[in-house]
Amino acid sequence: MIIKNGYIIDPKSGLEGIYDIKIKDGKIEKIGKISGEGIDVGGMVVAPGLVDIHVHFREPGFTHKEDIETGSNSAAAGGFTSVICMANTSPKIDNVNVLKEFLNKAENSKINVYTVSALTENFNGETLVDMEEMLIAGAVGFSDDGIPDRNSKVILKAMEEAVRLDVPLSFHEEDPNLIINNGINHGEVSEKLEIYGSPHIAEDVFVARDVNLALFTGAKVDIQHISSGNSVELVRWAKKKGAKVYAEVTPHHFTLTDTAVLKYGALAKMNPPLRTEKDREMIIEGLKDNTIEIIATDHAPHSEEEKNVELTKAPSGIIGLETSLGLGIRELVNKGYLTLMELLRKMTINPAELYNLNAGYISEGGPADLVIFNPEEEYKVESFESKSKNTPFKGENLPGKIYFTICRGEIVYRG
Repeated sequence: MIIKNGYIIDPKSGLEGIYDIKIKDGKIEKIGKISGEGIDVGGMVVAPGLVDIHVHFREPGFTHKEDIETGSNSAAAGGFTSVICMANTSPKIDNVNVLKEFLNKAENSKINVYTVSALTENFNGETLVDMEEMLIAGAVGFSDDGIPDRNSKVILKAMEEAVRLDVPLSFHEEDPNLIINNGINHGEVSEKLEIYGSPHIAEDVFVARDVNLALFTGAKVDIQHISSGNSVELVRWAKKKGAKVYAEVTPHHFTLTDTAVLKYGALAKMNPPLRTEKDREMIIEGLKDNTIEIIATDHAPHSEEEKNVELTKAPSGIIGLETSLGLGIRELVNKGYLTLMELLRKMTINPAELYNLNAGYISEGGPADLVIFNPEEEYKVESFESKSKNTPFKGENLPGKIYFTICRGEIVYRG
């Protein structure tokens, strides 16, 4: 395959400009002026295939919401060629047998599908999994995402083991003891709804604990789906102190505020919740100064029946793979907060490097994982490759129409 006249943007090398790309045997053979017939993309952006380190494909156990195949289709439609699934499945991915069963299914996927292992057995928060065994068996990291880890002694032990194994730990930061109704920010909106909700302090106290433990141990720690402005400040402080702390943010947290709950109901309910405009502005500042260096969707499919109930009883989470790039361009690039190169860095090489994935870059000899899109062309969000449709962005027009997603040298999505 030859891709002609693509405007390559590669955040790892800084390469930017019009080039051809020759692909052979799943790898990039040559970048430059290449003779021969090919796919002429007419100056559209050719970027590394996007990398999402935080998705839920719901397999095993919840395949009425999503499965590896439909999740992969959704990812490919959004320009993603590598994703990392979370372990809050049924059964949990906390032992080698379940892990290998997942990885065997993932081998047949059209994109690169990885998974973390649970950090503790059955997410009990008390007994660490055999981290070395799970790493050898194919896990790329560890997280009890969905269930915050409360036991500081266990977290300290996990971080010490993570240093020995040189592997990242990812944490869902919400203290359940400080929350009455999860998924909705505690503030003016929740009071209007006569719901107490989840105050930002529930996130802040756990972030404060974990960045300090990271500083103490030297562990690589990923603060997942950051939502509180105070937590952004805590991460910024820890980085200045020399901690190996990373932060990821979802597109919905840099796009929406808790007022969206009044308009969209359960389609704007997620953990951690959408917060105030001040929090959103502090998140954007964190993206600008690289306190937050990763954008991850927390793609969380739920069925229409599950979401279409009383707000406090509906599950938290929205799908995000098919709208992530468009929201990033609209909210961050077109509004002047980030360049397109900077946005793509947070969606490609930065997440890939945290998890030691061979992904997120364009280079001769490197993987032929690419996304080709027009950042100026809008498309309407109306149909989805995901099994689920739980998003507040349905019906909106977004920039960044994707024309091709290529993984391992094969076209896996055509727009």
